[in-house]
Amino acid sequence: MAEPIIVGADGSVPSARAVAWAADEAARYRRDLQIVHAVENWAFDVPLTAAPGEVASLSRAGGEVLASAERVARDRRPAVQVNTELAAAGTVRALTERSRNAFELVVGHRGLGGFAGLVLGSVGLGAVRHSACPVVVVRGEGEAGHGEIAVGVGLGDDSATLEYAFRAAAAWNARLRVVHAWPFPESLDGPGAAEGLERTEERARWRVVEAHAPLRKRYPEVDVQETIVSDNPAAALMAATGAADLVVVGTHPREGLMHPRNRAVTHGLIHHAHCPVAVVPALGHRP
Repeated sequence: MAEPIIVGADGSVPSARAVAWAADEAARYRRDLQIVHAVENWAFDVPLTAAPGEVASLSRAGGEVLASAERVARDRRPAVQVNTELAAAGTVRALTERSRNAFELVVGHRGLGGFAGLVLGSVGLGAVRHSACPVVVVRGEGEAGHGEIAVGVGLGDDSATLEYAFRAAAAWNARLRVVHAWPFPESLDGPGAAEGLERTEERARWRVVEAHAPLRKRYPEVDVQETIVSDNPAAALMAATGAADLVVVGTHPREGLMHPRNRAVTHGLIHHAHCPVAVVPALGHRP
């Protein structure tokens, strides 16, 4: 199975939403869907002696989780090829190992067990940090319907993030909003401050346009709009999620997810965004 869409399932309501979203995504990209449930027999990967019948019980419960998730996927997208897998491993390990041969990894924003608290806790941060493919955290209560995808860019190398966003906009037949936020000056009282502010904004706009110009040529069908604001990047992208079906962010190849700037933006979105969030690993920074 070449680069499937992988989704983590645990039987929770957010997990079911993630499975339905992943089935839609598999249909868009004409990919297989692989549903994974992790059975953990010990905490923190430290082996302990399991009680009699515990492993069998966990396996049965995991099989039920997978069967339920498979029904959700098949009801949602009957034409998609669906495969299921019961993984006997820690959750982060199960996800990151499979991400090496995946097109995309999809998870719910919280859950019950196995994938419990996947993004709100250390397990989720580990999955996002170590995944070799883009990770989509399915947030929001409603169905897609805005017809817009938002992508946050800085002034560094955002090529992988922009590539993902343009490809998604084309697959979704959606408008693409490119969002760039730059720090507001500490003072506007000095002479010529207003003119300097305008020049700074204009330079930022042209650098953003220059960054995505090659992709506009490759995806001429995608309607692109830029939002250049003087604001906190997390706040600017959070505002964009109210009118978006998906928001896309990336990691800088020299900084990674755990750099304070990336961490603030990513954590803010995966905790509070009004729509699903895609985190794209930078080129040359994949495990």
